[in-house]
Amino acid sequence: MNTVFKSNVIKKLAFLGLGLMFFVGAFAQVKYTTKNNLSLVVSGTSTLHDWDMKSSDGSFEATFTLNSAGAITAISGISFTTNPTALKSGKGAMDKNAYKALKTAVASFHAASGSVSAIDASSVQVKAKGKLTIAGSTQDAEIVATCKVNADKSITVTGSKKISMKEFGMEPPSFMMGTIKTGNDVTLKFDLKLK
Repeated sequence: MNTVFKSNVIKKLAFLGLGLMFFVGAFAQVKYTTKNNLSLVVSGTSTLHDWDMKSSDGSFEATFTLNSAGAITAISGISFTTNPTALKSGKGAMDKNAYKALKTAVASFHAASGSVSAIDASSVQVKAKGKLTIAGSTQDAEIVATCKVNADKSITVTGSKKISMKEFGMEPPSFMMGTIKTGNDVTLKFDLKLK
């Protein structure tokens, strides 16, 4: 092998190495989490009035890939869990019946990854298909959320999901010997700040 050829090969390998270092440096994978620092609201209807149950209990983690400008380009390893008995309506009887319907089992959502589409320079929409477990029943589900990178590098995740209680084997709670009945569909709204 002649010296000129060796020199050219070494130069090309050096440029390839620099290119790979630049590429890896331009995209950083960062694990973000939060624990008991979130807002969950479950909203529903009944034959008497609409109702809400609220909680700040739960944990969330995911790995975000950020580009050199700090924008989200990918998300993976999504995991969320919460204890439904932390949901409170302010009405003891309603809470008791809701916990009975939920079977007091931990609720969770797990997805390997999600698709990301840009909304603006700091926000993306994420669609994640995974397994949603409520009241001990696990179903395939898609969760759609907006993720925004804040000035302090934290990420705010907001969204909502409509859920059919009967799909998860729950009987919609009733009160006053069945004279007041809740509707089958509920909406879960979430607002998480991740660090």
